[in-house]
Amino acid sequence: MIKVSDTAKKKVIELMGDDGFNATTDFVRVGVKSGGCSGLSYDLKFDNERKDEDKIFEDNGVKIIVDKKSFLYLIGTTLEYSGGLNGAGFVFNNPNANRTCGCGESFSL
Repeated sequence: MIKVSDTAKKKVIELMGDDGFNATTDFVRVGVKSGGCSGLSYDLKFDNERKDEDKIFEDNGVKIIVDKKSFLYLIGTTLEYSGGLNGAGFVFNNPNANRTCGCGESFSL
C-alpha cells in the first residue's frame, strides 16, 4: 500500500483540478523508471484510465494507481509534499530505498 500525507492530499486535489482531472474519480499514477543519479527515479502523473495490470489503492481520499513492476519498489511508501526552501514538490518516503540522491528524485535498492 502507498500512503498519502495530508499536505500531499491537498496539493494533489489542487493540481488535479488545475489539470482538468477530478480527484474523486481520477487517479494519481505513481511509478518507478530507470534513470536518475541513483539508478531508479520516481514518476508521478494524473490519469483517468486503469490498465489490467495496475494495482489500485486509496489513502486519505486519494486514489493511487501503480503498475505491477513499480509496486514491488514502492510497497510502504508515503507520498508527501514539501514546500521548503530547497524547492516545492512531491517527496517519496520509501522505506525500501537503501540510497537516495541529494535531490531526492532517485534511489537505489
